[in-house]
Amino acid sequence: MNLLALLGLGLVLGIRHATDPDHVVAVAAITARTRRWLPAAAIGAIWGLGHTLTLFGVGALIILLNLRIPPRVGLAMEFAVALALISVGAFNLGHRHAAPVARSENAPLPAWRAFGVGLVHGLAGSAAVALLVLSLIRDPRWACGYLLLFGVGTMIGMMLVTTGFAIPLSSASRRWPGFERAARLATGVASVAFGVWLVWQIGFVDGLFTSAPTWTPH
Repeated sequence: MNLLALLGLGLVLGIRHATDPDHVVAVAAITARTRRWLPAAAIGAIWGLGHTLTLFGVGALIILLNLRIPPRVGLAMEFAVALALISVGAFNLGHRHAAPVARSENAPLPAWRAFGVGLVHGLAGSAAVALLVLSLIRDPRWACGYLLLFGVGTMIGMMLVTTGFAIPLSSASRRWPGFERAARLATGVASVAFGVWLVWQIGFVDGLFTSAPTWTPH
């Protein structure tokens, strides 16, 4: 496989990466307060931008400096995702009364939350993607190009995910007035539950809080 094909593969894998369960759960909880597909697509792009910034920044450092991530550090980066999921879910559960439509659709807070959660997710996945790139591409410049295209693919994929979530939500909210609130609560519960499961998995099964952590980048 030539280098151009590998770069194209990076774009495609970035799009697929957007559909990872922790990404979908987090962005669904954020997008649940957005009733129109265009603001939802923007939230997906902003999430993807945050993800790309940390993924490319940390991944490029690993590639260029040949850094080795200790297991406890790697687990700590992934643990941050669990905390972000709990935080996003708790925000939805803590806001039970729907805001006016104009405010909920245009308020900057969901965008900032999406950007922050994207930053955290990119940090957690940077080591795994960088190691994958190093196993395929030896030239650091091409490897960094792969990372960048992977990030662009993730932005595209997340825009598709958020738009696909917002369209049926918008339709159902117009038909059933209480549906938006129910969706916000359901996504909040799902985000908190998934985050708590990750706390247990990373903290105790993988050993972040034990004396013998084991970490496989993924």
